[in-house]
Amino acid sequence: MLSKISESLSGLSGAERKVAESALAEPKWFVHAAVAEIAEKASVSQPTVIRFCRSLGYKGLPEFKLALSASIGHEGMPYVHEELNADDDMGVVVEKVLSNAAASILGERRFLKEDELENAIAKLMHARRVEFYGVGNSGIVAQDAQHKFFRFGISTVAYVDPHTQLMAASVLSNQDVLVAISNTGSSIELLDAASIAKENGASVIAVTRADSPLAQLADCVLSVATQENAELYTPMVSRLLQLAVIDILAIGLALRLGDEASLQLQKSKKSIHNKHIGFNKD
Repeated sequence: MLSKISESLSGLSGAERKVAESALAEPKWFVHAAVAEIAEKASVSQPTVIRFCRSLGYKGLPEFKLALSASIGHEGMPYVHEELNADDDMGVVVEKVLSNAAASILGERRFLKEDELENAIAKLMHARRVEFYGVGNSGIVAQDAQHKFFRFGISTVAYVDPHTQLMAASVLSNQDVLVAISNTGSSIELLDAASIAKENGASVIAVTRADSPLAQLADCVLSVATQENAELYTPMVSRLLQLAVIDILAIGLALRLGDEASLQLQKSKKSIHNKHIGFNKD
């Protein structure tokens, strides 16, 4: 990325070149700086900062920051976040965590393919049963997905135990859909469960990295791309992106189901309301 910026210098305007030089001089600072701070440091206007990002082929500053962040090394704290350091105060922690999350979510638009989303929603619409598999942080996302989708009147369940996943996958059929959620896409147990589901004719939707073994196995891939090192750090942003993809699927399915989805949601809310009234009487 830094090489790309250096090579672009000759083709930039004088003002844009100042922004490029700021990025080259202090890339770590640039990743976390606000547009007003960048403009002030480079002695240019804020629109110039945006034009610079677009000149390099990015939609805006958040997408440029995401690419820049991915290209530079960071020394961080294991199990917390790659870009956090032991001497950071809480103000810096808030800024880094929120900035990284926002940039990653905005950047996700480049990786999600509309045709894959349409394909996934079509499979979910016609499924007899939908099962969500995930372990660790991805297991939490699987449980969140089950909570969202069963309210549409779909027969659905979430399994987070690898042994249970294997057993459940063995009884799926060509009328069923398995949604496998994984940050790395390389969990042996999850791959085995997905393979068994496919052998039984079930469709497999993967929410994972596009280049992962799970993605290669799946019928439909909803790519989640982050720069987190899952071997050294507990994933944070990847979980947020997975949850966002599940929300997109749920909203897309609700729109396709139309009145049917609204009716199911109303029935769910009504049953909860009536149950609460019953508790109050007791």
